[in-house]
Order: sequence, then C-alpha cells, then structure tokens
Amino acid sequence: MLPSFASSLLRRLGAVNRRELFRRSSLASLGGLFSAAAPPAPAATGLQLGATPQAVYNSIGVRPLINCRGTLTVIGGSIELPEVRAVKDIANQMHAPIDEIMHAVGKRLAELTGAEWGMVSSGCAAAMSHATAACVAGGNPDLHVKIPNLAGFAKDEVIIPTTSRNVYDAAIRAIGVKIIEVDSVAALEAAIGPRTAMIYIFAGPRAEAGPPSFDDTVRIARLHNVPVFVDAAAEILTIPNVYLTRGATLVGYSGGKYIRGPQSAGIMLGRKDLVQAAWVHSAPHHGYGRSMKVGREEMLGMLMAVESWVKRDHVAEWKHWLARLDHIARAVTAIPGVTTRVHEPTERSNRSPSLAIRWKADALNLTGQQLSTLLDTTEPRIAVGGEGFRRPPSTPAAETGISITAAMMADGDERIVARRLVEILSAKRAPIPAETPAPPAGDLTGRWEAEITYAASTSRHVLFLEQKGSVLQGTHQGDFTARDLTGSINGVEVRFGSYVGEQHGEALSYRFSGTLTGSGPGAALSGTLDMGEYLAAKWTARRKPYGRA
Repeated sequence: MLPSFASSLLRRLGAVNRRELFRRSSLASLGGLFSAAAPPAPAATGLQLGATPQAVYNSIGVRPLINCRGTLTVIGGSIELPEVRAVKDIANQMHAPIDEIMHAVGKRLAELTGAEWGMVSSGCAAAMSHATAACVAGGNPDLHVKIPNLAGFAKDEVIIPTTSRNVYDAAIRAIGVKIIEVDSVAALEAAIGPRTAMIYIFAGPRAEAGPPSFDDTVRIARLHNVPVFVDAAAEILTIPNVYLTRGATLVGYSGGKYIRGPQSAGIMLGRKDLVQAAWVHSAPHHGYGRSMKVGREEMLGMLMAVESWVKRDHVAEWKHWLARLDHIARAVTAIPGVTTRVHEPTERSNRSPSLAIRWKADALNLTGQQLSTLLDTTEPRIAVGGEGFRRPPSTPAAETGISITAAMMADGDERIVARRLVEILSAKRAPIPAETPAPPAGDLTGRWEAEITYAASTSRHVLFLEQKGSVLQGTHQGDFTARDLTGSINGVEVRFGSYVGEQHGEALSYRFSGTLTGSGPGAALSGTLDMGEYLAAKWTARRKPYGRA
C-alpha cells in the first residue's frame, strides 16, 4: 500500500489522459522495487500501423520512452513539429529536380536568417564534411572525385584549437585533411600557411575562452583570408546569426534538436560561394558525399522548421516548459526529504530549463542511479538525467538525485512523470544493504594479455595491473592508445575500466566485468565488456611475464 499522503498526491495530479492509458503501469509490489526485472520487450509481430506511436514500436518489439533528457541523438533527438511532418508528406507526393529545390531552399534560408546563403545537409556532421570539401576543392569536380585522397591538392590542412577538439571532428578528418592542433595565439599564427583550407571551432564556452579565443581565432583567420566554420549543432538558431556577425564564415546546426526539424537533417549558413560549393560536394552528386544523401522531404521539412522557428513565441514556450517542471516539483516535494531546484541556462547549447530532484539516499533507501534504472526498466519507460550533485560517498547522509529536462516532453508527459516519481519515491523499502567486500581471491598484479571479441573481429590488448588490497590500477594498452585503468576485485569478481577523453577527437570508454578463475600461472580472467555507445563485447585475459610478446 502507498502511504496515505502519496495516495492523496496521486489523486491531486489529475485524471489520466489518453497518452497515459498505453504508457503507464506499475510494479506488482512497490516493496520489491529493486528485485523487479524489466518488463519483457513486446513480442515482435512485424511493423504495423497502429492507433498510437506506442503500438507501432511495440509491433517490432521496441519499448518507446518519455524523453526527460533532452535532444540526445541516441534516444531520437527531438519530435518534429506537426507542420514539418505535414510538408514532408506533401513534398514526397511529387518529384522535382533536387538541385533546383536546394537552390530555392538556400535562397529562402538566406532571407529568413540574414546569411548570404543556406543549405540543408543530412545532419550537422555532414555539413562539417561538405564545408571542409568546399574549402579544399572549391566545387571543382576534378578535385571532388579524388576526396579523401588529397595528394596534389593546394590546400589540405585544417586548423583546430585544442579547446575545440571533439568526437564530431571525425567528419572533417573524413575528407582526408591533415589536422593541425593549436593551443595559443602564437601557435595559430605559426600554423596558418598556404595549405590551410579552413579553421574549425566547436561552439561553446571553451572555444570562446580559448586559447586562442573565438575572437582571436576569427581575427587572425580574416587577416589570412582563411574560412572559419563554427559547429553549433546543439545550439538554438540566432537571427541575426551570432557567429556570422562576429566574423565566422560558415556555421552549421542540427535540424533534429531545438529547431525541431527532421532528425536526419541539418543546415549550413554563411558565405554564398562556399555554401554553394558545399552543395556541389553533397549528394546527389557522386563522390564521397553520396553517402550523405538528403532527400527532397528533408530539404522542405528543414526549411519549414526554420520558417516556424522565426515565428515561434520562444518566451511563451520557455514558460510552458517551466510550468511542466513546476508541476513535477510540486508533486515530489510533498514527499518528506525531497527537494528540487530549477536551472535556467543562458548558454545557447541545449537550451532548456531542467529540474534537479534531490534526496538523501539513506532517508528514502534509494539512490539516483537506482531510480533512473527503475524508470528505464518499468512502465511507463522514462529517460532521465543524472543530477550530478552528491557529497563524498563516505558521508553518512549522502545526497543523490536525478534531473528532468523539460523541452522534449510532450504535453501531458509531466503528469505521467510526476505520478510515477511519486509512486517510487514514496514507496516503503528496506534499507540499502551495506556492501561487505569479499577478500580478493588472488593477486592480479602483472601483465595480462586480453583477447576482445567484437561483433565481427577480435583484437589483442594488454592490461598492466597493480593490485593493492582490493583496489586495481594500471594501464590499458589498446590497438593504438594507452589509457589509465582503475577498478577493484571482490572475491573472484573483477571490475575495472579505462577512458580516453575527447583529446585529439577521440573518446573511448571501456568497462570490463569478469571473473577470476584459477591461480598462479594458470589464472585467467573472462567476462563482458561495456563499450558505451559502441555496445558490448566479450573478453578473456591470461597473465604473461613482463617483456614477453
């Protein structure tokens, strides 16, 4: 039974709307929250058009979710505006020459945004590739067909400040250019030369501050007549454009984020000749860009999204988002020990208010991670963020929590989310059991040769482990990159991980879970490997003497 105050809260949250009818269900016993398994995926019956989006996804065995995290691509980005969906459907019903459509769309984007010209791409990453191609080949077909083999090209270098290196700059490297990384004004001035095709800036506070700062980068680039491309994928669209007015040459945006256009589209704005050259290097024209095709539906859908953007009442929209968070906050703060805080960001990237929900883990016998897992593995399925605030784990009254982002919720979702949070946060549950680590079953110190089995290949990595009690540390040598390793051993259970940050455009997260078998020279480790966005693999490892190949 729910406590009486929770039952009262649930009644006050309002009647169940039709969205909730197919989304909500509860666990058989709220007292057994942590032992409840995720509901089985719906049985796949083949794609069928149903009365609800839920039914369509269920027909292929997928559980959709309520998005309280934001415009993350891994959970589908944003939901297209109704007018975007409508114009896409209309555009699909007749044919028209793709080059003519893009020319007309480019002209209209210029009129709407104040830029010299515009172009629709198959996402912001594609815009980055096409911009790079435009700067190295200039729309020349003889050069275009050679990309990414840039031998003989007059310009084949792109400068990126260290503060702008990120995983997305792979779209620039894909053209075959040499990346030159700079970390100061002096280094930037020294790096610019006759082979410099472009400078890339990843929009955000780090790029603004540098070094070199955004303004210094643009100033120096203009002195040498070098184009500057700004990657503003996750930002709101500013009109007049904040980057172009400050001297940047080109700027790219994702269509499937706050602009709420097609998820598979983006836009590039800026200098007319370079934007038009970028279109030459895009599909449907042959060459490297053929794999980045954007259809007539996405072109007109993206244009409609921008048409709508300039007309939308963004102030009223923001207030509407805050009202969603207020509804949730009023519900959960009626539970003793739960507090909330609204954050209203002023930055342009991922601009949505969010709600931090906090409590002491030992007061509710629940951690933020446990709540996140429950929301993901039960019905209705709800995706939330980590609150990111906690005291040191050793503090008895450790504070924990989750965060709710408002912008990508649909109308009515706030009621569903509030009801579910009240159900879980107010439930009675046993205290979180204290972990009693088992003595290590062996000493793992040494050099281990690991074989990792990926989806369609295997690779040998080397693990250099040093064990002190139950704590593991050392080095993980991958195929190309070495990284620090940390973890622990609990009896025969082993867990450790390594991470490569976004320096030099790389980001890799490997989390090994496994079991120790045997001892001495015959000891072996085996288990599963969680690679984050790159999914999972299996691994085995055996100890090898130092210095042995």
